[in-house]
Amino acid sequence: MVAKLNFIAGAWMDGVAVTQDINPSDISDVVGEFTQASKDQTQEAIAAAKAASAGWGRSTPQQRADALEMIGTELLARKDEIGRLLARENGKPLANGIAETMRAAQIFKFFAQEALRIAGTQLASVRPNVDVTITREPVGVVGLICPWNFPIAIPAWKIAPALAYGNCVVFKPADLVPATAWALSEIISRSGLPKGVFNLVMGRGSVVGQAMLDSKDVNAISFTGSVGTGAKVAQACVTHGRKFQLEMGGKNPLVIMDDANLDAAVAGAVDGAFFQAGQRCTASSRLIVHAKVHDAFVEKTIEMLKGLKVDHALKDGTQIGPVIDEVQMKQDEDYIRIGREEGAELAWGGERLNRDTKGFYLSPALFVNTKNDMRINREEIFGPVASVIKVDSYDEALAVANDTPFGLSSGIYTQSLKAANDFRRNAQAGMVMVNLPTAGVDYHVPFGGRKGSSFGPREQGSFAAEFYTTVKTAYVSA
Repeated sequence: MVAKLNFIAGAWMDGVAVTQDINPSDISDVVGEFTQASKDQTQEAIAAAKAASAGWGRSTPQQRADALEMIGTELLARKDEIGRLLARENGKPLANGIAETMRAAQIFKFFAQEALRIAGTQLASVRPNVDVTITREPVGVVGLICPWNFPIAIPAWKIAPALAYGNCVVFKPADLVPATAWALSEIISRSGLPKGVFNLVMGRGSVVGQAMLDSKDVNAISFTGSVGTGAKVAQACVTHGRKFQLEMGGKNPLVIMDDANLDAAVAGAVDGAFFQAGQRCTASSRLIVHAKVHDAFVEKTIEMLKGLKVDHALKDGTQIGPVIDEVQMKQDEDYIRIGREEGAELAWGGERLNRDTKGFYLSPALFVNTKNDMRINREEIFGPVASVIKVDSYDEALAVANDTPFGLSSGIYTQSLKAANDFRRNAQAGMVMVNLPTAGVDYHVPFGGRKGSSFGPREQGSFAAEFYTTVKTAYVSA
């Protein structure tokens, strides 16, 4: 098996070590081998991006649009192939892998058009015979540090706007999912970008990520990952005076009111809490249920959980695949133990499952009789584990929903327009869902949260310009 290489300064480059990419559905299946970049090679990638920055920053909108359109078109044409690769290395069901690849393609195509719509403003000065123009310019060299749970969508929504607005990219994918990132990078390498504009450096965060944080030549960093690592990224960026954007954790509430369509609410809760093995930062991990429908909701939810197929990501009919690796499996099991020790009742699931292939299979776990101050309701588990919290009124439901250090996504199921509007206004989250799962967002609108979930400008959509550009105000005297 030939190891896949890093892409630095327009050339494929060997690394200093090789790591194997293991299929979590079948740990005997090696998806591929991938080289690991060293600190020096990361610095070389940064230097290449810096050298290319001035030229790419002055490139025409059409040149940028053409490159992004080509990338999006090839991703669409190869969605089945790349989606299968994604499912194989990440463990999410095949249909989700294909859908995520399509989303990445749509993101590139969206930003191909955004490259043609970079607007400025001209104003009259308060002084006579002076014109004022306000324009957006590239930030420069952007370091992109991506997580493993969305191996192609999250890289796409960082890489595409960075290139569209004229920045040069140093891209570090997550260690656990290099295959999809490499496939995307190989497409980008053939899109006509000048050498150095896009660089792929695979490797450990402690090596590659740290080299980015330590470099004075990286002008901005966009990070998606854990809260702890995000704090380190922020500290390093403040030290160097660079822009930074953080997307971190969530402990997202889904409120079920007594007037909700209960079947729809159960389906939305199961989707949001457990699909993709609960490994989504927007997952519905706290199910806040009105007392009048609590018992019926729990009964219907358990009945739906019993019917879900947890199996190999590539098997027909699989609804939930494995968790990503043994480390995540142990973390999920630790929180299930913690929940029981705190006095919560495990109403269903939470057990390792045996399947035809050896993998990291965990049955969806549902806790009941929980309180919002329990650790399982305060800390992000990032697995197929959810808790039910019983409340007696809408006001209590809203208070519990907002009582969290996070603020990414928040949802409610109700048939009351008054309650829906009040929740939409007063939920302390960056994204609010009414009669929808908390997970699942469009690619052309802003993504992000508040409180401990996010910091900096929003990702996706036209709002991405706030991070990937800097504003210049120019005064001209006639």
